[in-house]
Amino acid sequence: MAARVLVVGSGGREHTLAWKLAQSKHVKQVLVAPGNAGTACSEKISNAAISISDHSALAQFCKDEKIEFVVVGPEAPLAAGIVGSLTSAGVRCFGPTAEAAQLESSKRFAKEFMDRYGIPTAQWRAFTQPEEACSFIVSADFPALVVKASGLAAGKGVIVAKSKEEACKAVQEIMQDKAFGAAGETVVIEELLEGEEVSCLCFTDGRTVAPMPAAQDHKRLLEGDRGPNTGGMGAYCPAPQVSKDLLLKIKTIILQRTVDGMQQEGTPYTGVLYAGIMLTKDGPKVLEFNCRFGDPECQVILPLLKSDLYEVIQSTLDGLLCTSLPVWLENRTAITVVMASQGYPGDYAKGMEITGFPEAQALGLEVFQAGTALKDGKVVTNGGRVLTITAIRENLISALEDVKKGLATVKFEGAVYRTDIGCRAIAFLQQPRGLTYKESGVDIAAGNMLVKKIKPLAKATSRPGCDVDLGGFAGLFDLKAAGFKDPLLACGTDGVGTKLKIAQQCNKHDTIGQDLVAMCVNDILAQGAEPLFFLDYFSCGRLDLNTAETVVAGVAKACGKAGCALLGGETAEMPDMYPPGEYDLAGFAVGAMERDQKLPHLERITEGDAVIGIASSGLHSNGFSLVRKIVAKSSLQYSFPAPDGCGDQTLGDLLLTPTRIYSRSLLPVLHSGRVKAFAHITGGGLLENIPRVLPQKLGVDLDAQTWRIPTIFSWLQQEGHLSEEEMSRTFNCGVGAVLVVAQDMTEQVLRDVQQQQEEAWVIGRVVACPEGSPRVRIRHLTEAMQINGSVLENGTARGHFSVQPRKARVAVLISGTGSNLQALIDSTQKRGSAAHIVVVISNKAAVAGLDKAARAGIPTRVINHKTYKSRVDFDTAIDQVLEEFSTDIVCLAGFMRILSGPFVRKWNGKMLNIHPSLLPSFKGSNAHEQALGAGVTITGCTVHFVAEDVDAGPIILQEAVPVKRGDTVATLSERVKVAEHKIFPAALQLVASGTVWLGEDGKLCCVQEE
Repeated sequence: MAARVLVVGSGGREHTLAWKLAQSKHVKQVLVAPGNAGTACSEKISNAAISISDHSALAQFCKDEKIEFVVVGPEAPLAAGIVGSLTSAGVRCFGPTAEAAQLESSKRFAKEFMDRYGIPTAQWRAFTQPEEACSFIVSADFPALVVKASGLAAGKGVIVAKSKEEACKAVQEIMQDKAFGAAGETVVIEELLEGEEVSCLCFTDGRTVAPMPAAQDHKRLLEGDRGPNTGGMGAYCPAPQVSKDLLLKIKTIILQRTVDGMQQEGTPYTGVLYAGIMLTKDGPKVLEFNCRFGDPECQVILPLLKSDLYEVIQSTLDGLLCTSLPVWLENRTAITVVMASQGYPGDYAKGMEITGFPEAQALGLEVFQAGTALKDGKVVTNGGRVLTITAIRENLISALEDVKKGLATVKFEGAVYRTDIGCRAIAFLQQPRGLTYKESGVDIAAGNMLVKKIKPLAKATSRPGCDVDLGGFAGLFDLKAAGFKDPLLACGTDGVGTKLKIAQQCNKHDTIGQDLVAMCVNDILAQGAEPLFFLDYFSCGRLDLNTAETVVAGVAKACGKAGCALLGGETAEMPDMYPPGEYDLAGFAVGAMERDQKLPHLERITEGDAVIGIASSGLHSNGFSLVRKIVAKSSLQYSFPAPDGCGDQTLGDLLLTPTRIYSRSLLPVLHSGRVKAFAHITGGGLLENIPRVLPQKLGVDLDAQTWRIPTIFSWLQQEGHLSEEEMSRTFNCGVGAVLVVAQDMTEQVLRDVQQQQEEAWVIGRVVACPEGSPRVRIRHLTEAMQINGSVLENGTARGHFSVQPRKARVAVLISGTGSNLQALIDSTQKRGSAAHIVVVISNKAAVAGLDKAARAGIPTRVINHKTYKSRVDFDTAIDQVLEEFSTDIVCLAGFMRILSGPFVRKWNGKMLNIHPSLLPSFKGSNAHEQALGAGVTITGCTVHFVAEDVDAGPIILQEAVPVKRGDTVATLSERVKVAEHKIFPAALQLVASGTVWLGEDGKLCCVQEE
C-alpha cells in the first residue's frame, strides 16, 4: 500500500511529523498545510496550498487527493473543531475533538476535570474579575503566584511571578490590557509548585495509554533559565529525572486516569495527550495539559520512536493501540536547540538568509524548520522560532557537543539560541549520589505502608491467648490463657503452588490467602490440633501495595474462619528474583491439643472400620501444574465461561475457588472421641494421603460412586485423557478430608459432621493390606467421573456429564500483523466455536501478530526462515511445531512464504488460505491492482484449501465486494479486508465442524441439509 497523508501546521513539530511519517514503507507522500521551507520539496514531503480553517474545503481536498488520514499538529485547529469536521465528512483525523481538546483550550475546564477525577495538581481558583483575582492572590493560604490565561495563548499565557505584587500586575496585563486577547477573559491563579518540570506525553485511542519517554522543555529565552517565557528554546529526551518506576506512576495516576475520565464524561480522547508535570516532594503534579505534541518536544521524542509512526497512528484511529504499542530506541538520547530571530518573543525582522543545512546534515544532525520560507530559491527566516537542530547520540554529553557544532554551522543574521539545553540533566547524572535501597529495588516505605494497612486486619484475628499487635520482633502466645492444661504443640507449613499463576493471570488475589491458611491448618488438624496462630510469608520482585494488601487481607479473613490469630509475617521484596507481577506465598501454622486428644489413634484402627469422606470445595490447592497444562491444550481460557455443568462463573474463577477450612466445623467431631484418624487430602491425592494415618498393614477400599464428584474433575479427566491412577494420585476428586471411625459409630459421626454444615458420605472401609499391595483401592472412578456432579440417591446417579464435542486444534501462520488473525481469534473464542487456536507461528520476530496472540493467551513460536538452507528444511521445522501442538487445521493469515510441495501434500485438506479476489480471477500478490486495471465493478475475497499451485485450491467461501468509482488500492483494500474478517472465520468453522471437507478426489464435499 502506498498511502498519502496530510499534516496540518507550519512549525518544527509539523516538519518532524512529516519527516517521521515519510520514513514509513506504507507512505507514498506526506503533504503539509501550510508547511514551511523545510517541508516544501523533499523526496516524499511537499506543501499543500489549502486553507486549514475552511474545514469543508479541506475535507474535499483530502478526498480529491486520496488522503489516508490527517495529523493535526498545533492546538488552534484542534480547539476549532477540525477533527470533528473532517471525521463527519468521512476523513480520518488523528487528534482529539474540540470537546476533548478543552483540556488545553480551557485551563479552567482542565482544573475542574482534574479535581473531579483525583488527578494531582496545584491548588487553584479561577476568576473573571481582576479585582477578585488580586484579592485572592493577597489572601491565599498558599503561594498563589502562577497566573494563567485560561484560553489558548500559543504556549505563552503563563506568568510565574516572584511576588504577590508581580502576580497582581500579571492579572492586570492579562485581563485589562488584553495581553493575550480573548484567551485572558478568565484567569486561573495557581499555587507555585517547586521541583523539576518535565513533559510526559502518550499516544491514546481513548482506552489504551502508551507513554512516550519523558522529555524536558526549556521555556526561558536566555541561558540559566533567565529572560522572558517563549514557546520553548530547546528540549532533550529521555529526561533522566523520570525513572521507569516514576513514568509508570505518572501513566497510572495521571495519563490513564485522564483518558478514563474523558471516557466516563462521554468525550473519548484520541491522539496525543501531553501532561506538563512538576516533580514535587509530594509526587508528580500536573501543571497543564496539551492536546498534541509539544514543540520542541516533538523534535526529540519522534527521533527515538523505533516503530512505524504510520502504523501507530492507524492503530490509534482503529481503537487498537493495545495491539500495536510503540517501541522506542534504547540507549539513545536526543537534544534539540531552537534558533530564534533577534527580538523574539517580541518583534523581530524577517527575510534573513539561512545557510549551513548541508554541513549540518554532514555532521549527522537533523534540522527541523519552523519559521522559514523560500525566497528566490533561498531559505529565509519567516518567524520567531526559526528552526531546531537535533542530535541523536548515545548520551547527553555527546549529543549536546554535536548540537553545538550544528549551531556554529547553521547561520542567519541575529540568531538567538541557548547552549545550555540539557545541562540540568547532565548535572543530575553527574552529581555524586550514594545508592539507596529503594534505587536497588527495595521500597522500605512501601513495606511500612503495607504493615500499616494490614495491622487492623491482623488485630481483628486476636483470640484467647494472643492479642495481635504487628511490628515486634516476635509474636507471643499464652497457652494457659487459651485454656490448655497438658498440651502438645503441632505445626505445619505449606504454600499454594502454581495456583498462584492462575490468580496472577486472572488478576484475582482475594481468595488465594484462604488457600494458604487452609493448606496449613488442615494439616495440623490431622494431629487433632486446634489452630492457634499463623505466620505468612509474601515474596515478590517489586511490591505492589494493592496486590499485597488484597492477599494479606485474604489471609486474615481465613485466619478468622480457622479460629487462629494472624500473629505475624514477612514481606520480602527481592528485585530480579521474580518477573513483574508475580509473587509467592508460604504459611506456617501452630496448633495444640490436649495430650489425650492427639490423632491418629493407630492402635484403635482395625479392619472393617468405616471411611467417611468430607466434601472438598473443588480442586483445593493441589495439582495445578497439571491443571494449567490441560487448560493450555484445551479450547478454553481462564476468562471463558466454565465447562457445562460447572455453573455460571468463568473457568478462572472456578479454578480459584478457595480451599475449604475444616478446623471450626470438624474440631468438635475430632475431640468427641469417636474419630480414630483424620487425613487431609492434599498433595498426592487420595492414594498417598490416606495411608499416612493408617497402621502399616491396613489400607482402604473406596467406591467412587458413593460420593459427589464435582464436574470440574470430570472435565479435567476427559480433556487431559487422565488415567484413574493419575486422577486419584493428583487430585482430591471431591473428597477434601477423610475420617476413620468404628463401624458402629458411623451414623453418629455422619450426623455430627452434617450438623456442622459439612457434606459427608461413607465412601469405603478399612481393609487388610498384604505387603506390596496398593494401600488405597478406588472402584468405579471412571464411571463416577461421568456423573455431572450429582449426588447418588439409592445407588442411582441423577444425570450424566455433558461431554462437549472436541474442538479442532488450529495453528495460524503469520509474517507480520497477521491480517486476519484478530478476526480468527475473536471467532474461536466465542462459545460454541468448533475450533480453537493452539499456536501462532511467525517467520519474523517482534511482529504485531505475536503480540495479538500473546494478549489472547495463545502460545507463539518464531521460526526464522533465514536460518534454514532450504524451503523444505524451514517447512519441516514448522511441521514439528504443528505436531507438538497436535494441530488439526492450519490457517495462513498474511504468511508471506511459499510452502514446499511435501508440506502442502501432508496438510492437504487441512490448510486454509484467504485471497483478496474472487478466484480464479486476479491470482497473485497484486490482486487489487489487477482488479482496478481490469475495470471490473465487482471483486471480493476467497477462502480456499491450499494446493501446490498458488491460489488454486478448492474454494470454500467467497464474498463479493463492489468496486466504487474513484477507488484506489488503499480504499478497495480496506473494504475487502472487512469481508475477509467475516468469511475467513466462517470458513474455518465450516471445516472445523466437519460441515465442509476435501474429498479423496480433491473436490469439496459438504453435509447436505435435510
